[in-house]
Amino acid sequence: MLYSNTTPAEKRANLRAALATGELLRFPGAFNPLSTKLIQDKKFDGVYISGAVIAADLGLPDIGLTTLTEVAARARQISRMTDLPSLVDADTGFGEPMNVARTVQELEDAGVAGLHIEDQINPKRCGHLDGKAVVDSETATKRIRAAVDARRDPNLLIMARTDIRALDGLDAAIDRAKALVDAGADAIFPEAMADLAEFEAVRKAIDVPILANMTEFGKSELFTSQQLAGVGINIVIYPVSLLRLAMGAAERGLDTIDSEGSLQSAVPDMQTRARLYELLDYEAYNTFDTSVFNFQVPGTSEGA
Repeated sequence: MLYSNTTPAEKRANLRAALATGELLRFPGAFNPLSTKLIQDKKFDGVYISGAVIAADLGLPDIGLTTLTEVAARARQISRMTDLPSLVDADTGFGEPMNVARTVQELEDAGVAGLHIEDQINPKRCGHLDGKAVVDSETATKRIRAAVDARRDPNLLIMARTDIRALDGLDAAIDRAKALVDAGADAIFPEAMADLAEFEAVRKAIDVPILANMTEFGKSELFTSQQLAGVGINIVIYPVSLLRLAMGAAERGLDTIDSEGSLQSAVPDMQTRARLYELLDYEAYNTFDTSVFNFQVPGTSEGA
């Protein structure tokens, strides 16, 4: 009922233990707290909180317009709703090293198990768009050192993302990844790899866990879990996928209303009332207070 009974500290320890197994962990992107409950119900390994999704949810493009306050608030709403570890996109850390330090502590207080900070300049842009620019190695490593120094829970995963592959090639990405690990990064997120061989090359070059971003319509092919596990990837994220699915369905629904005058033909594709109430765990609330859920859910899977 209400929120997770697993503490943030336990989630962070659980994530560290899961990464130590060497198995691939799958983190779909949640676009709100309800979708977080669905991710857990489907027995995934963790929840990803995408900066692009937070921006889109606010009706904004992913170009660094969101604030730390907005990201921390959404991270808290999502993280408290699940027993799974959550990993949040902290963009460039929202400023210089002192800002990065505050970002880490705000997100730690929000209950996340980990976060990643990237080496783009401010303002940043989506990692799979052209025209990106990155900071020099000294600035990038200062951000990571500040993040590592600021965390209070040593199990909070500090991941470094590098976008340099798109500008200077794979060798530069590997060199940058090594420098970020030397600065204290617990894991590496090499953005926009061209193919599976590039992921494998990064894997061979560094010893810490590696994340693969399987975002649709991006620069990387949508490799399967088996392919990624085969080259030693540790975490795969699907950052915007659920939002894209939901918005695609919503657009088709609006078109159906416009063309048919009702949504009767679309009802079989909808989540039923009964399934929604199951995800929301009405029964647990009823156990707490019998006046809350003292009614029969109308209909069945066909009509609820």
